[in-house]
Amino acid sequence: MTDQQRFDTIAATGHPYMKTPNLDRLVREGVYFDNCFINAPSCVPSRAALFSGLYPHASGVLKNGQHWQKTWVSKLAEAGYHCVNVGKMHTIPYDAKAGFHERFVVENKDRFFEGRWFADELDKAFAAHKLTKPSRAGYRSLPDYGDRMGAFTWEMPKSLHPDIFVAETAMWWLESRPKPDALFMQIGLPGPHPPYDPLPEYLEHYLARNDLPVPHPTEAEIEGLPAYLKEKRRHDTEVDHDAVSWKLAPTHEELRRLRAHYYANVTMIDEQIGRLLTTLEDKGYLDNCVVIFMSDHGDNLGEHGLSQKWSMYEPVTRIPLLFWSPRRFSDGRRIREKCQLFDLAPTILDLAGAEHPKPFQARSLLPALKGEAWTGRNFVFSEQAGDVAMTGARLITMVRDDRWKVVFIHGAADGQLFDLETDPRERHNLWSAGEHAGEISRLKDAFIDWRQNSLLETMDLNAAAR
Repeated sequence: MTDQQRFDTIAATGHPYMKTPNLDRLVREGVYFDNCFINAPSCVPSRAALFSGLYPHASGVLKNGQHWQKTWVSKLAEAGYHCVNVGKMHTIPYDAKAGFHERFVVENKDRFFEGRWFADELDKAFAAHKLTKPSRAGYRSLPDYGDRMGAFTWEMPKSLHPDIFVAETAMWWLESRPKPDALFMQIGLPGPHPPYDPLPEYLEHYLARNDLPVPHPTEAEIEGLPAYLKEKRRHDTEVDHDAVSWKLAPTHEELRRLRAHYYANVTMIDEQIGRLLTTLEDKGYLDNCVVIFMSDHGDNLGEHGLSQKWSMYEPVTRIPLLFWSPRRFSDGRRIREKCQLFDLAPTILDLAGAEHPKPFQARSLLPALKGEAWTGRNFVFSEQAGDVAMTGARLITMVRDDRWKVVFIHGAADGQLFDLETDPRERHNLWSAGEHAGEISRLKDAFIDWRQNSLLETMDLNAAAR
């Protein structure tokens, strides 16, 4: 599981500017879901939804910083699996057991205040090497810090880069520990979440390319943003979350550099995935193994004039999702129907023959993986409460079907409506266009039905659990 990786970052899924040979192989040989959508556009609520099987409003985890630690991983342990986490889970507290037998915690690359009271495995490794881990405290001293928008290069030892360190810690476990009868390993790679910090040798490929999709939002597009996103743009120029000091009008070259660094970080991760696959094969795991790859959400990377996530645009809400298990699933299938990230929860439990916890709202993808009849979701939903980075709204909710997407902003007169058939880049907000009022009303009905059904479903499941 990567952090903040967009759906358009794998060459084999139609993005030739990417260099991702190992993910390309998994796509060619596995099952890829083209339309998987997150439950929340930031780390904590997205991951809490995935590991609880509950919508954010049902679990109560709707924003970053909220405490959560109960997961369905305990059900795998009850079914006989040895459960290991290496890297980022983003539980709060960070070191909660969360149902695992073993955790080797590596959190966000840049933890400014949190890093003063919590030392993860990478912090300890830096201390053992008598080195200082890169963070915004040091990056701020660079004369062009305000122009970099989070794009830096890794100048420390390669083995201490967060993504390489996590992958190699997982490899060390696989190589050195006795092989359990059944293993569930969650590997949380911290990138390509900012700081966008690849090693220089991975960056060369992208700096040399002229086909990187650099965004050029128009003045009309920026002016058409809802008020909460205009506030986010302002906020991000004053507060450098994750060492990203944003600019309201970055140059083409600055945005191109940002993209190159981000994509290079993905290529670094791709290389580690290849090494992990080799380790699994060498240690005899691949004979009876399911490999799942996904991210928790994406990144705007300057589209619509926006930094990072906390919005409901496609590059944030749509993520890569693939399953690879040559002995179980036919190779090279692409599934177009819609699903949600937390649908992985019952899928994993079903693959393992483990019980579902109660309450539980996600739906298993196993029929789709087996090639059986499966219709996917008619609507997908995403929700986010205001937090330290989304200061302009108390709650935003997305409702999306195959063609239309609406974003409701609690307490605000404005919102967003996009016709994804005629405007796939979401550049024309139709919220105020009277001729589309019927679509807003239809999607609002779907939203109300979803919330009411979710409430009743949770009540029924809680009653059954008692």
